[in-house]
Amino acid sequence: MYHKTTLENGIRVITETMPGARSLAMGILIDAGPRNDPPQRSGLAHMAEHLMFQGTSSRDSMQIANLMDIGGGHMGGFTTRDYTCYFATVLGDYYTYALDLLGDILLNSIFPEDDLEREKEAICREFAASCDSPDERVHKLLKKTAWPDHPLGRPITGYPHTIGAISREDVIYFVHENYTPDRLIVAAAGHVDHEDFTAQVRDALWRLLGKSKPQPKNEPKWETAVSLDHMPLSQAYFSISIPAYDYTHSDRYSLHTLNNLFGGGISSRLFRRIREERGLVYSIGSEYHAYRDGGMLVVSGATTPNYLMPVLGLTMMELGMLLSSSDPVTADELWKSHMQIRGQHLIGSEDANTRMSRLATQELYFGQHIPAAEIVSRIEAVDGAAIRKTGKELLPGLSQATVAVVAPEAPQLYSREGIETLLSDFR
Repeated sequence: MYHKTTLENGIRVITETMPGARSLAMGILIDAGPRNDPPQRSGLAHMAEHLMFQGTSSRDSMQIANLMDIGGGHMGGFTTRDYTCYFATVLGDYYTYALDLLGDILLNSIFPEDDLEREKEAICREFAASCDSPDERVHKLLKKTAWPDHPLGRPITGYPHTIGAISREDVIYFVHENYTPDRLIVAAAGHVDHEDFTAQVRDALWRLLGKSKPQPKNEPKWETAVSLDHMPLSQAYFSISIPAYDYTHSDRYSLHTLNNLFGGGISSRLFRRIREERGLVYSIGSEYHAYRDGGMLVVSGATTPNYLMPVLGLTMMELGMLLSSSDPVTADELWKSHMQIRGQHLIGSEDANTRMSRLATQELYFGQHIPAAEIVSRIEAVDGAAIRKTGKELLPGLSQATVAVVAPEAPQLYSREGIETLLSDFR
């Protein structure tokens, strides 16, 4: 059962009761993230999230850590490119204390100077670790290449030089400007009574006041380019992207379906034709990355260096055939995609954390709840004509394909100029 209440200060409280559940997943989603970072302070939203757990006016970081550990579940925070979230999963009988703790860190964090310096070091190590991972590095490089002058193109953590420039005053100002009631969504799913939970949220967050400035849409400018980074690896990691719909686009279900049949599993076209029929890769797949301001269709995989150029060419050819309808979608492919997406959605609905996350993000992006039955119905309504329409709209993006590669040095096999020449056949 879904319920929504807007508190007197503007906080939206949303719950969904799951009969038989003993646990409760709650989240406080804040409509602020890296898109709100000043360029010279990239990573500020992420830093604020880290520092929230370093002490309040009544609890030090150890007390907060102990309370997080003894709840029988887990508690923490994370930052995405569009928003920040603080969450807890506990037995239903203990959610009051978890909500009190989350309220305390949101309202009373003191952001100690010493902890700021330690967190800078920790986040710089986090950044370095991601650079050591070739699959993470290639995705980071892809977004930086496609959206070089936009927050979506910057890493969530920021860069070492922007992290180092963040001051305690920067964090305090960021929280004051962005952690306002009209940007807060408190969602809960599982063993929850809406009226009781709403009363507890009111008690925990009633002192939060103020209103934020409007956030205009900031569409990123797409850059058509190739980036190549060298690492001492045995494999060549690659990502290819083309522009796609933003998160709320009316044809998003068609794109999700197109993405699924193209590279969404081991029966997809990409996996079948490049891995199974030719044996050129171990893994390959596609994903639809959607955000408030923009989106991209991404194909990623890894292969041996001597196969990189053939794999890139075949991937572009397969994508072009699908988008241009020169290799039409069959009824069996469409049925399989419907069943896979439907199954993934319904299986996820059995998990309280997933349900809570969907409640919060649907409210953020759409301002309303979209029932699972409606989502399944919209997926199953996608037919061949809808796929062709979406393909036709995305087809011009093939000539704008952006490629990122992280691979060992092998100038005799590939180069940035060589990849650009290969892509020119699809321009």
